[in-house]
Amino acid sequence: MKVSGGKAVVDVMVKEGVKKAFCVPGESYLGVMDALYEHPEIELISTRHEGGASFMAEGYAKASGTIGVCMATRGVGATNLAIGIHTAAQDSTPLVALIGQVERPFKEKEAFQEVDLAGFFSHLCKWTVEIDRVERIPELLHRAFHMARSGRPGPVLVALPHDMLEDEAIMAEYSTYLSSRPRAHVDEVERVVEEISQAKRPILMAGGGVIHAKAQSLLVQFAEKMNLPVVTAFRRFDAFPNTNACYAGWLGFGTPSSLLDEIRDADVVIALGTRFSQVGTQDYTLLSEQTKLIHIDICPDIFGKVYLPSIAIEADAKSFLEIALEAAESKTIRTDKERVEQLHVAYMDFSETKADYTEKFTDMDGFMHDIVAQLPKDTIITNDAGNFFGWLSRYYRFEKENTYVGPTSGAMGYGLPAAIGAKLAHPDRPVVSFSGDGGFMMTMQEIETAVRYKIPVIAIVVNNNIYGTIRAHQELHFPDRMIGTDLTNPDFAEMARLFGAHGEKVEKNTEFVPALQRAMASGMPAVIEVVTNPEIISVSQDKTKVQEKLVSSN
Repeated sequence: MKVSGGKAVVDVMVKEGVKKAFCVPGESYLGVMDALYEHPEIELISTRHEGGASFMAEGYAKASGTIGVCMATRGVGATNLAIGIHTAAQDSTPLVALIGQVERPFKEKEAFQEVDLAGFFSHLCKWTVEIDRVERIPELLHRAFHMARSGRPGPVLVALPHDMLEDEAIMAEYSTYLSSRPRAHVDEVERVVEEISQAKRPILMAGGGVIHAKAQSLLVQFAEKMNLPVVTAFRRFDAFPNTNACYAGWLGFGTPSSLLDEIRDADVVIALGTRFSQVGTQDYTLLSEQTKLIHIDICPDIFGKVYLPSIAIEADAKSFLEIALEAAESKTIRTDKERVEQLHVAYMDFSETKADYTEKFTDMDGFMHDIVAQLPKDTIITNDAGNFFGWLSRYYRFEKENTYVGPTSGAMGYGLPAAIGAKLAHPDRPVVSFSGDGGFMMTMQEIETAVRYKIPVIAIVVNNNIYGTIRAHQELHFPDRMIGTDLTNPDFAEMARLFGAHGEKVEKNTEFVPALQRAMASGMPAVIEVVTNPEIISVSQDKTKVQEKLVSSN
């Protein structure tokens, strides 16, 4: 029987196990939307902006461990979608973007909203393809899903010409791809375990590959067996339980200099399931040519891209650890146990929250003290980019796996829509997003999406009326020459109520816990605006000096 191109697309989505798809509707792919009407098992989440749709799909993919799907119309919709596609690329998140395209006879005539989609997105995606013949939809779309989830996962873009979706053909039957992740050779792993066992000052960096392989518990066993300190890569906090005795801290903005020095002094560094990012390596200064680097990753393309490894192993993190645990049974470990204990104690001291409170503004140290005390340990945290994140990364201890969803790309506007995606993946768990006022305003319209679909996320907005990160750089590099970073904002709590959500405004610390408890009890999407001191824009800033400055200026 002949079926339309739109129906063929949805038939593939069903076979691939898609449960959610995120979009802004567009006339160029109405054939796909119409076919979804016949498949209620796939919930279509219609959002208020394509950027929000792509962030939701990316956050859903991270939280669910499956492929995220987002859809947009040609040209204008596709380019709005690009921010989430870029985030998926930098975060190694499996994502399939289905984009409507101009009619085939109109191509290369500068048709309405025409963009060469495959060319435009080619450097952002693992693979881009435009399907110009309806009978090829099953073949190419199954391949797109395979490409998105195989190897180092990432985004794939599929362009679907409007008229092609309306064509009909008898479709060939294809199954989903069955592929296995690369496994390390036993002798290679034994060599790595031997190197670690003989090292005096080893340290392991755990990245997104550990999370993707669901190998956190195996890594805990291996670290404890080898007496090995573990640090988590940039914004991969839940790759290792932060309260475990082997945990030494995290890499990224605000990492203590003592931990960075410890990594620089290590005789062996094991990078497991991670690439070396600019942020995590402190602008590529973290390792020297003398460092003995052992790099294990599912994608061989990253080996030697930043640092040359002494040993490079192409392998899935889980399979590597399974073999490594067996190899470790017969080893005598030389690592200094006292060093591992000291590193963990230093992290615990550094991340201990302080019950500081002020009367005029909400003190962020005290705010984090209350956050840690109030949120259940299985809460999923999402976040935007911004200086407020410094408090979150320092003071929030991620003790359980699959509790953090954040952008290594540093995308603003990510927090709220990613939280919506994560909550759809785990409706039984609390999901809380953290945003600054600058980032929140970029996707705040998605509050309406959460209200419409009854998705009870809690969005915390840290409001200091400035673009805080950029202001911090201005003050450092161009002191007393502030321009373009001051903001004015609405009453976010009132705005939330106008959308039909629960709204709270917190202006001092004593107000926060009751506001959070009311938001959690409401069962509704909620916004909690937290008003903070615009003079304190960094977790490391000396509050005493700020207070002296304020007093002297009055």
